[in-house]
Amino acid sequence: MDRFPNAADVDFHSPLDLTKAAAAVLDADGRISGWSPSAQRLLGHPAEDVLGRPAALLLAADPGQRPSSLCTAHRPRSTVLDLACRDGRTLRAAVTFSPVATQDMAATVVLAAELKELRCWESQLAMLQGLATESSVGLTIFDTDMRVVWGNVSTDLELAGIAQYVGRPAADLFPEGEFISRHHPPDEDQIMEHVLTTGEPIMGMHYRGRAPADPVREHVWSCSYHRLVDARGEPLGLFEESLDITDRYRAQERLSLLVRAGKRIGASLDVRRTAAELADVAVPQLADEVLVDLPPAVIEGRQPPTGSAPGHSLLRMHGRTPEEFRTTPVSYPPSSPQALSLATSRPVVDAAPPTSPGGPAPDGRRSSLFVPLLARDAVLGLATFRRSHNPDPFGPEEQTLAVELTERAAVGIDNARRYTSQHAAALVLQRSLLPQHLPEQSAVDVAYRYLPADSRVGVGGDWFDLIPLSGARVGLTVGDVVGHGVHAAATMGRLRATVRTLALLDLDPAELLTRLDGLVAQDSEPHADDGLGDEALGVTCLYAIYDPVSGRCVWASAGHPPPIVADASGSVALSALAPGPPLGLGSLPYENVELSLSNGSVVAFFTDGVVEDRRTDIDSGIDRLAHVLTWQRCPLEELCDRALSTLPPGPQADDATLLLIRTRRLGAGQVADLELPPDPAMVARARTDTERQLENWGLADLAFTAELVVSELVTNSIRYATGPVMLRLIKDRSLLCEVSDNAHTAPHLRRARRDDEGGRGLFLVAQMSQRWGTRYTGSGKTIWAELALP
Repeated sequence: MDRFPNAADVDFHSPLDLTKAAAAVLDADGRISGWSPSAQRLLGHPAEDVLGRPAALLLAADPGQRPSSLCTAHRPRSTVLDLACRDGRTLRAAVTFSPVATQDMAATVVLAAELKELRCWESQLAMLQGLATESSVGLTIFDTDMRVVWGNVSTDLELAGIAQYVGRPAADLFPEGEFISRHHPPDEDQIMEHVLTTGEPIMGMHYRGRAPADPVREHVWSCSYHRLVDARGEPLGLFEESLDITDRYRAQERLSLLVRAGKRIGASLDVRRTAAELADVAVPQLADEVLVDLPPAVIEGRQPPTGSAPGHSLLRMHGRTPEEFRTTPVSYPPSSPQALSLATSRPVVDAAPPTSPGGPAPDGRRSSLFVPLLARDAVLGLATFRRSHNPDPFGPEEQTLAVELTERAAVGIDNARRYTSQHAAALVLQRSLLPQHLPEQSAVDVAYRYLPADSRVGVGGDWFDLIPLSGARVGLTVGDVVGHGVHAAATMGRLRATVRTLALLDLDPAELLTRLDGLVAQDSEPHADDGLGDEALGVTCLYAIYDPVSGRCVWASAGHPPPIVADASGSVALSALAPGPPLGLGSLPYENVELSLSNGSVVAFFTDGVVEDRRTDIDSGIDRLAHVLTWQRCPLEELCDRALSTLPPGPQADDATLLLIRTRRLGAGQVADLELPPDPAMVARARTDTERQLENWGLADLAFTAELVVSELVTNSIRYATGPVMLRLIKDRSLLCEVSDNAHTAPHLRRARRDDEGGRGLFLVAQMSQRWGTRYTGSGKTIWAELALP
């Protein structure tokens, strides 16, 4: 297969040059009188075979058609002939005839070369001619001092005349240009010195600058440098080839900008941050400054206003990062390009001199592009792209790019707006479902903290509660619903209400969790359309009861971290009992843990957000919280602040709920116990002792009512019990009357008929007390009633 020679094989002499071509001399009769070695190499005929013979015998035509002479012309001419080689081949050759006349004789010098070799040489010559006169590739030759020697037509056009630069250094061509490729030295002199010294070409360097022929528009060239050497291999200088790739480079920049925008814009679910992401992506490739104007409603997560005048009541975002943000009210006149863009929902280009603070570009011009933020057929605001350092106006392709970037930002802002709205609703719902204030009681001092999760995660389902129980006791609970958002908050509210309802039944912690587990499991079934749903799966809960009379604290856990206890001496203890399974699984029973707490002990109930995050494990967090509790003599509010101050900085991935209590014990003078045998005659003794105790407490005004209540409760217990009856009076925020026996049947309130002999006693108790009820114990039951103090 024919091929062009390699670059190293190129010979710039013509194949018909006298030093290369096959040469022969013909006399006046057309006979060969001279035969060169190059002719022998071309056709294979030695000189002794052809000298003196007619040159026509060398033609490959039919012998009968051979002309008698090849010298019919009397002037130089060239033609293409088929010549016969010695080996029988036919060689198509380019032949020139040059008559030579002297005083003695007339002769013709014939030069021949293979035709395809001549055509190849002519193609190379045409290529060089095209590079010099027609190519868009700029070619510039420099000498060994890196001064301009020559440039082709393309270079001449870019420089507005190459002649004025001949003999000047390369740095004079584009004095303000710079290399933007960083894989080689950025200085052109260093690059050229490297090529001259090592002979190693440097190719594909991107150079940015302004050509003398077009000083306004910025161009980008792809430049390569090669060393030039002479026949001996000595450096003659170097040449630079440059190709203007401005359009291609900008297209690649636009593509990379879109790729970067897809990764960075709209990922934060924060309105302000999304506006900053748009500015961060567009500056400085597309614009020198980006401003985003949004209505306050969008920033706050509400629906954008409709029907108002375009450009009114907007807030401008300044700065490229959220840390630099400050909002400034702006308003656009109806005739402004900004208002036109908002009214028509189309981009508007404005290249007029600036009328607002900020200063013009060096040449006095500023180009601005106004693009409305459109999402789901709603106008969310306006994005302004400004150029001050680059005076080029925004072209059609750049406008298209700005529109696409703005569309991405608009979707991100709308998603952030919607999320902000949902997060605010979930937060309001959750806070409304959590206790607004804890009820007054005498058993414990209380402090608590609730920190919602970071807004990008969404509020979770943490809850806590303190529930006053009979006998001056309190129920304490903390829990956590898996998930975030409105559903988690709603599920939390239902569970908290359910725990409070079950707690008022005076169930012990293990029994309460067992019933709660059954309800959660039932409501989590697929057919339970009105239940808690999937959000209830994986719910953890801890419930505890503290009795200030005995100092006993009993708790049970459903997959929740147990409380941490610091006694009055400051020593900290952790529960050794592993928590039971989370609610809704219904697989294992729950167990009670009982502990006697000294007066002034501090107990910490918490959710995992207090002790665990992505950077620390839960054991380290529990140790950290336990260390804080060693300062248990501090006020509880201060302890809460100390505990939360140890959380790792940065956004919280989960809600953090902390409930701290400091135990109180009721004094011996506040509690009176009386054991009565199961004898109806003991009712009178119970009334007498009650009257005496109330006088000692200074509550004689309450004696009649208390005697009546005690009489009815003791009578009821003696009638149905088989063992001793215990009467307990407690002076707290109210007067508590409790009667305990070994029977497990509870009395029920009913309306007695007119002819009934009994059934009115419990009715009287209910009418005379604030609250009354029954709680079961391990040995029987306790009926109690609370009477308001005078």
